[in-house]
Amino acid sequence: MAEQVVTRTYTASIRNPKQVSDDLDSLGFSASKLWNVGRWVCDRVWSEICHIPGHNELTTYLKSHERYDDLHSQSSQRVLQELAEAFNGWYGKRRNGDTKANPPKYRKHGDEHPRSTTTFKDAGFKLDTTYKRVRLSKGSNLKEYWSDFILCEYQTQPDVDLSTVESVQQVRAVWTGEEWELHFVCKVEIDVAEVSGEKTVGVDLGINNFAALAYENGHSELYPLNCLKQDDYYFSKRIAQCDDSDSEQSTRLNQKKSARRTHYFHTLSKHIVQRCVDEGVGTIVVGDLSGIREDEENGESKNWGKHGNLDLHSWAFDRFTDLLEYKAKMEGITVEEVSERDTSKSCSCCGRTRKANRVERGLYVCDECDMVANADVNGAENIRKKVSPSPATDGGDRSNGWLAQPSTFLFDKETGAFAPQEHVTS
Repeated sequence: MAEQVVTRTYTASIRNPKQVSDDLDSLGFSASKLWNVGRWVCDRVWSEICHIPGHNELTTYLKSHERYDDLHSQSSQRVLQELAEAFNGWYGKRRNGDTKANPPKYRKHGDEHPRSTTTFKDAGFKLDTTYKRVRLSKGSNLKEYWSDFILCEYQTQPDVDLSTVESVQQVRAVWTGEEWELHFVCKVEIDVAEVSGEKTVGVDLGINNFAALAYENGHSELYPLNCLKQDDYYFSKRIAQCDDSDSEQSTRLNQKKSARRTHYFHTLSKHIVQRCVDEGVGTIVVGDLSGIREDEENGESKNWGKHGNLDLHSWAFDRFTDLLEYKAKMEGITVEEVSERDTSKSCSCCGRTRKANRVERGLYVCDECDMVANADVNGAENIRKKVSPSPATDGGDRSNGWLAQPSTFLFDKETGAFAPQEHVTS
């Protein structure tokens, strides 16, 4: 077993909420106010010179502003960094053709401000793991003569001991909609398994099946997107019924939707890695989706249709790949990213490249060798072969029936796990 340092976030409850809630409320409100000031500055700069200021520019503009001093300097910097990241995300979606994407909004409900997350970095907190307490620094405007910090008593899960981690990088005070909780972002030393095998598997991420897997030993698997689509429909309908898109109820629904999607990503990546361990896989080959929104011929944004565009732009491709990579490393499995160019057009058996061979979204029929395959599995096999070519393209006798009949795994909401389609609880 080898050792490796990774980043983990541990959630903790606050054991003395009555003593600290008012102070945490003040910090949460201050973070929202600073966000709004930064949002206003972005509007002014854009109207003057058609430029959206980045994190460093916003900090330069606002470090002498009264609201900046409501929080510890590092906490204020993090608020402005989040605002800059939100603008970058919005601009990226617009550039890639998502005309419905909106810029980050002001954080204000009428005359009231919501409780925003406040982040404390190394100089903004002091951790006492012996007595399970953490001191969180206030901003200079909120410091009282008898106290310049908030002393929170915390309780982690039974299997988490912060005294054993490599280091605690950040502490976040997060309002759940009902109470405050603490998130500890830590560097953790873990045991990493030796390489589990020498085989390869190709992973194709798509807009119909979230993932299609093609294994070197000749079988394939599909993971349909139906669960996430159902959540999108359900939460979009519930949010539309809210009186105000910025209301507390709407915010809670968005948070719940995000949490469920995060759980799906974690569960799927864990399941795929375990399947790879079972199959003796040492390398996972994933298609690089950085250019998926662009047309290969002219570089312009692709039009995937009304629903396709919504699905595509709502995904966090990089986020899922990152989860898959760090979970795979723990099992000694390598993740490689390769170009997806022509993988959906090429026959994985004879190598013939022809766009028209993909006769339907879910079907690929080769006019050269008569191979019939699930289109996503065919793409996954082409991705896999970029790292480990198969004998099939060199005249080898390899049956392709597995390409057309993949196993299907569905996410079961009752158990929170994946299971073969015929075994899912109804």
